[in-house]
Amino acid sequence: MKQKVAVVVLHTKEGELIPLFIVWDNMVKYPIDKVISKQKAASLKSGGFGIRYTIRVQNQYRYLFYEYSGWFIEKISAAE
Repeated sequence: MKQKVAVVVLHTKEGELIPLFIVWDNMVKYPIDKVISKQKAASLKSGGFGIRYTIRVQNQYRYLFYEYSGWFIEKISAAE
């Protein structure tokens, strides 16, 4: 299941999207410490296809996806 989230994003003048914060439903905002990588990819756990950002938030690594319907996040399992 997709965990949809709101994301505060920087739109660069070159057209790039850089996610800065994740905002949960309860309006708690978490800064993205680092964007590790960005690539087109499918979500094997949740379904869907879009731009997959590998990010670090509070020393946890996550996949943050951007697709036509918005943003969603997945936890990266310890085995990956």
